[in-house]
Amino acid sequence: MPRARAFITGADGFVGGFLLEHLAAEGDELLGAVPRPVTASSGLPDILRTTPLVVWDLADPSGDDRALRTALLEFRPRAIYHLAAISVPEDCGDAAVHPLAQTVNVEGTARLLRLAAGLPQPPRVLIVSSSYVYPSPGDQPRQYSEADPVAPRRGYGRTKREAELLALEAWRRDGLPVLIARAFPHTGPRQSQRMMLPEWAAQFAAGIDPVRVHTLEAWIDLSDVRDVVRAYRLLVERGVPGEVYNVGSGLARRSGDVFELLRRLADPARGVQEIRPGRKCDPIADIGKIRGAVGWRPEIALEQTVRDTWEYWRSRNTPAPS
Repeated sequence: MPRARAFITGADGFVGGFLLEHLAAEGDELLGAVPRPVTASSGLPDILRTTPLVVWDLADPSGDDRALRTALLEFRPRAIYHLAAISVPEDCGDAAVHPLAQTVNVEGTARLLRLAAGLPQPPRVLIVSSSYVYPSPGDQPRQYSEADPVAPRRGYGRTKREAELLALEAWRRDGLPVLIARAFPHTGPRQSQRMMLPEWAAQFAAGIDPVRVHTLEAWIDLSDVRDVVRAYRLLVERGVPGEVYNVGSGLARRSGDVFELLRRLADPARGVQEIRPGRKCDPIADIGKIRGAVGWRPEIALEQTVRDTWEYWRSRNTPAPS
C-alpha cells in the first residue's frame, strides 16, 4: 500500500503498539488516540514516544469528541484502525453486559464511525471485532467461516457484534468504507499477564512452582500479534468495504501443547497445577476468505511466538547489573 496517513485508536494497547510499529515500518504517517496522556513511566513501547497522540477517552461519559475531531480534520487520515475496546472478556459481563463495556465497545464505536463519516474525505475504516461473536462449538473444535451464523454467548461477544452492526449500517447508510476484522485469539511479547501465554510465562519467570493454569485441555486458535497487525494493514489496503474477514491461524491448538513448548524453554522440571481441569473448545478460524481477498496467511511459527514471549518475561525478571 502506498504511504498512508493512519489514525489508530487504542494506540497504547497490546495490539496498538505492534500496529504502530508495523505501520511505521511500512512508511505510514501516524496519529494515535490514547485514553490518558502517555508518560515516561508508563512502561509502553518506544514507538508511542515518537508518535503524535491525542487523548480520547471512550469511557468518558461526556462523549466530548471536539479535540479529536479537530485533530482528524488537520491530520486528514486515509485509514482508521479502531482497536480501542475493553478486550478482556471477563471485564465485559456474562449474562448481562457490563455498562462500561457497552459504553466503550458499542457507543465508542458509534462515536468513531460518526467522526469518520463527517470528514471531508472519509477514510477506509477497519473495525476490529472478535471470534467471540460465534457460538460455542461444543465438545469438539470446529472451524467457523464468516458465513456461519453468529450467536455471542457473553457480554464481550455481544458488544462486539453490536459494533459490527453499527459498522455495517454506516457502510449501507453513509457509504463509509468500513471493513470488519473478526480477530481470533492472538498473543506475543508485551501482552498483559491476564491472558493465557503471558500468565504462564510470568509465573515461570517469577520462579513459581507449580505453575497454575486454568486447563491443559482447551482447544483454541492462537496467532502471533505480529501476523495479526500485518493482516489489518492488508485489509485496509485491499479488502472490500462492507465485508467481514476472519483473522486467525486456522489451526486448533491444545493449551497443554502450548504449555509444553514454554516449559521446555523455561524449565522442563517445573510442575503444573490445573485450576479448572476439563475439556474446553473455542471457535477456530476458517481463513479462506482473507487469504483469497488480500493474500494474507500467518507466517510466524507458534514456537517463535512462545520463545519471544518467554524472552520478554524473562528479561523483565532479570536483575539489572550492579
